[in-house]
Amino acid sequence: MDSFEINKIIAAVLVVFVVVFGISKISNVIYHVEKPNKSAYLVEANTESSSGTKAVATVDISALLSMGDADHGKKVFKKCSACHSVKEGGKNKIGPALYSVLGRNMAGLEDYKYSKALMDFGKSWTFDEMNSFLIKPTSYIKGTKMAFAGLKKEKDRASVILYMNQNSDNPLPLP
Repeated sequence: MDSFEINKIIAAVLVVFVVVFGISKISNVIYHVEKPNKSAYLVEANTESSSGTKAVATVDISALLSMGDADHGKKVFKKCSACHSVKEGGKNKIGPALYSVLGRNMAGLEDYKYSKALMDFGKSWTFDEMNSFLIKPTSYIKGTKMAFAGLKKEKDRASVILYMNQNSDNPLPLP
């Protein structure tokens, strides 16, 4: 291969770079796009505490529960019924029985094998805790066995919480 052939190859590569970068610069001049002042969507930051739980913004639980309806909660709970029972005397399935769950210790059933993460969490099921957990269980308590995507709609969460609270020997008083 002589030097003339090498010069043609080098010139071709340079022309390709000039054309590609030139088109890019020209298109930026022709199609100038201004950035919006406000983001089109909100990106949630993963704010975990040292205990492996996700920090959740405080919610006015009484306002949230006022959105709910126990009859609607019964319909939404059908998603949960594949793994949980909410009836009095109901047996554990893949997940623990949820009759009288509100007010109970999070790992309170003796005949169910809870995940270590849930046992170490060491709290009771309050309206606030249940709401935070139902948003996305795996984010709220890292290492939980509950592989449920969560309930994103506030009305659905409030309704399920009210439905579970009414399925109890001692329902918690509403805030």
